Amino acid sequence: MSTSATGRHRTALRATGHGLLLCVNAMAGLAAFIVTAMSLAFLLLGVGVVLLPAALGLLRATANWGRRLAGGAGEPIPTPYLPRPDPGERAMLGLVHRVHWLLTDPATWRDLLWALLNTLIGFVLGMVPITVLGYAVEGLLIAGGLWIPLRKADIDLWYTFVPLTDWRFAALAGLIGLAVLVLWLGAAPLAVKAHALMTRALLSPTQRSKLAARLRALSETRHEIIDIQAAELRRIERDLHDGAQARLVAIGLKLGAANRYLESDVDKVRTLLAEASDASVKALEELRNLVRGIHPPVLAERGLGPAIHALALESPLDVELELELPHRLYPPIESAAYFAVSELLTNAAKHADPQQVAITARITGDLLRIVVRDDGRGGANMGDGTGLRGIARRCATFDGSLEVRSPVGGPTVATLELPCASSSQRISTS
Repeated sequence: MSTSATGRHRTALRATGHGLLLCVNAMAGLAAFIVTAMSLAFLLLGVGVVLLPAALGLLRATANWGRRLAGGAGEPIPTPYLPRPDPGERAMLGLVHRVHWLLTDPATWRDLLWALLNTLIGFVLGMVPITVLGYAVEGLLIAGGLWIPLRKADIDLWYTFVPLTDWRFAALAGLIGLAVLVLWLGAAPLAVKAHALMTRALLSPTQRSKLAARLRALSETRHEIIDIQAAELRRIERDLHDGAQARLVAIGLKLGAANRYLESDVDKVRTLLAEASDASVKALEELRNLVRGIHPPVLAERGLGPAIHALALESPLDVELELELPHRLYPPIESAAYFAVSELLTNAAKHADPQQVAITARITGDLLRIVVRDDGRGGANMGDGTGLRGIARRCATFDGSLEVRSPVGGPTVATLELPCASSSQRISTS
């Protein structure tokens, strides 16, 4: 059997298992619909205020299961629900407020409609691959001799339009079973896909829920960026206080001492001036390092490509570069990308112990895509530490994203995407 045929069989088998889950989901949806409808009926009596949140919780859980099943069929559906009102803004969020929030969310009624339609459509589409496969297997079993004991038991047996009276008709039933099996290879994935499309049409987020989710994400990002900026300001203040400021104070003291020894001890003055000169050089170097940590000069003067190249040269790792950055980007985008690459290289050197790191950076249309791949030990997790989360937050500020795939044993692949636009008309590349 060829590889493509084996792949089709596996796809059809997965679709058949998926169909079984669709049938179970349809029955769960029916139960959720009935419970929700009864809770709505009792709402006027007051009891529904207590029952409805639990019923709608069950309905949403069933609908979310349907969304996950659609995602498994290649039609991912984001969660569409409006955010729950902040209890801090309304004191205590009581049952009445909770019911009002649930009932005014359009996704609630779409879930209810989906649960009703899915009871029939979802069950039928889920049964298609199961029924077709079962019918094909029946034909093959009959051709294999199952018709004989059934015939001896005086059972008048037919398979489609074929009366099973002798081997010739049994062989014909087997051929029909093979034809049905071929039909199953195509029908099973199509039935699952059709259900996923129906689910997406009914359960996708509305414009209102998309806007609410966007506003919530912007609010969260704003708070995170404020925290990051505050932490960065504290770091700069601490570095200035502990570094350059201390050295400048020391220079002032040495110059004051030199002024006192100016008439009495010329050699002492020379020593103090030399120490002050050394301290000024060190203070200047610390200030340069501090500025480089805020916005590297090579990034400001030459752009993202040369800045990443400089990071590769400074890294203790063997870094291979593939950069296709034909024009400059807006400075905030370049800064975010630069520090993201810097953090990823630092993480690789500290935790992954790789032999080689490959960095690919391309601009495609209005999207900057950077992939950092290392062959280290893997196991990187967005939930561990603050480095990767900080990169993700920085990217989210620009509607970008960070995806990290790092199985234990490696390799680790970090993909950074940032929407961007050329700023070559504003920034010279020279």
